[in-house]
Amino acid sequence: MELLRCMFQEIRMSSKSDLENLNIDRIIYDAIKHGISEFIGELLKYKPEIIWKKDRKGRTIFAHAIVLRQEKIFSLIHGLGTKKNIMARRHDIFRNNYLHLAAKLSPPSQLKRVSGAALQMQRELQWFKEVESIVQPKLKEEVNDNNKTPENLFSDEHKKLIKDAESWMKNTAGSSMIVGTLVAAVMFTTAFTVPGGNKSDSGLPTMLETKPRPFLIFMISNALAMFSSSTSILMFLGILTARFAEKDFLKSLPTKLIFGLTCLFFSIVTMMASFGASLYLILHEQLPWVTIPIIVVSIIPISLFSICQFPLFIEMTIHTYGSGIFDKPKSD
Repeated sequence: MELLRCMFQEIRMSSKSDLENLNIDRIIYDAIKHGISEFIGELLKYKPEIIWKKDRKGRTIFAHAIVLRQEKIFSLIHGLGTKKNIMARRHDIFRNNYLHLAAKLSPPSQLKRVSGAALQMQRELQWFKEVESIVQPKLKEEVNDNNKTPENLFSDEHKKLIKDAESWMKNTAGSSMIVGTLVAAVMFTTAFTVPGGNKSDSGLPTMLETKPRPFLIFMISNALAMFSSSTSILMFLGILTARFAEKDFLKSLPTKLIFGLTCLFFSIVTMMASFGASLYLILHEQLPWVTIPIIVVSIIPISLFSICQFPLFIEMTIHTYGSGIFDKPKSD
């Protein structure tokens, strides 16, 4: 950073011709491409007028940040104050405004940073909405040289990604729905075939009087597993029957998947609790040592599910309800 500051002190004294000899446009482009926000940040401190400089395509620093999907560099635009609104009205030589550039598909290297086509589509929408929030309303309907508005360009550029995202969502929801259905079916059956059987005169469970506490644990966990698995099925069904419009990938579909996975995980946990309580009721008197092995073994499927699904769950939750991918000052 010290070396960088010394370099920029020299650059600040350089003339326009000196900067051209340095091939400053290429240097800036490479810094943006590789996401070196420190370089761009220091450059703006020592030479603020560089924000107005355009390259051969008529694109500024922030235009390149949009095209190359470098959110940390683009977030520097929020520190420009009133200049931000003027900067957001810029066009390149193809008459693309900032929203047109945000409508273009991300470079493959940036798409690979996010796992899953649905999350990639969500990130593309977040970029589009972020840029949309700073441009003037009239620019949303403006056409470029290809006679396309930003929304039309976004739809054309993301046709394949939307299909991939829809397929990914349906496969994930369909697979999870099978698990939820199995849990619901098992829990429904178990509720009417309780351990120890029922009394012939009243029909009440026998162990409700002999072992009330373990039996209540069994029934409560059984009911919770049934309710949560049924809820997860409804969430996954909502995904499978969705319209899969572009805007649905921003909040609606991720929310349903997050809630569905949460309910499914809870149903598996309570199902294993119900199973463990059932074995305890049956074997406790004859084999009291079996309690601890039951608890240990019941943790295995829960752990496996967590290992397989939690990375996806956490990533989707952060992208949907986190602080966002853009750094904004608190005053905004």
